[in-house]
Amino acid sequence: MLTINHYVRPQSLDEAYALCQKKSNVVLGGMLWLKMQNKTVDTAIDLCDLGLDTIEETEDAYRIGAMVTLRDLEQHAGLCALTQGAIAESVRHIVGVQFRNLATVGGSIFGRFGFSDVLTVFLALDAQVELHGAGGMSLRDFSVLPYRRDILVRLIVPKAARRTVYLSQRNISTDFPVLTCAVSTDDTGTRCAVGARPMRACVFTDEHALLTEGITEESARAFAREIASKAVFGSNMRASAEYRRRICEVLVRRALLAMREEG
Repeated sequence: MLTINHYVRPQSLDEAYALCQKKSNVVLGGMLWLKMQNKTVDTAIDLCDLGLDTIEETEDAYRIGAMVTLRDLEQHAGLCALTQGAIAESVRHIVGVQFRNLATVGGSIFGRFGFSDVLTVFLALDAQVELHGAGGMSLRDFSVLPYRRDILVRLIVPKAARRTVYLSQRNISTDFPVLTCAVSTDDTGTRCAVGARPMRACVFTDEHALLTEGITEESARAFAREIASKAVFGSNMRASAEYRRRICEVLVRRALLAMREEG
């Protein structure tokens, strides 16, 4: 059972940051995974008064506040157009609409959970994070950092002429994924993020220029085989490491071929 001694709604990011430095205090986010824990929280920090629940479009990026819900992501026309529906697809299987109306981008990204569909897709999109204490950095760098007490302010997705595909393998719809895969290509190259390994998602690029001449059956197969050989996989109750490796090769190849069809 979760026990909360005090509940606070900070009126500034500075106040929220100061409160979260105490080890026994926690930021609530959407409070979906937190409430399932058996622990006592001294002060629960609710960020709902800080205006972080909007998606702002600028000339060169989308700025997604930490309190934006997964349902907001799913229904946002601009992000859908930018990613050819990949962001919407990445959250479509997450439990149900009621859950997605509560779960937040900040909770998904800051938690860096191994099963996170959201982390996977935004890694492929070369997103940046803005933290109140540590400042700005790439999501790729943030994803490998150890946990630090900070406030995630927003996620920044650069606009670019890109093609993006998101795929996942699940034993049953709405379950945690067995494996997640997002592939995105723009004028800087191709990025492939693989998650639910079951460890945190990680990113790979086309280091050996296998896709330079375009996506074909042969180049897609070669790239997929390379990613599957590089990625580290583990076993858990949902799948073995070897099964995940085989699924990885299939999903990466399918994602590339889907991009070719879109292109």
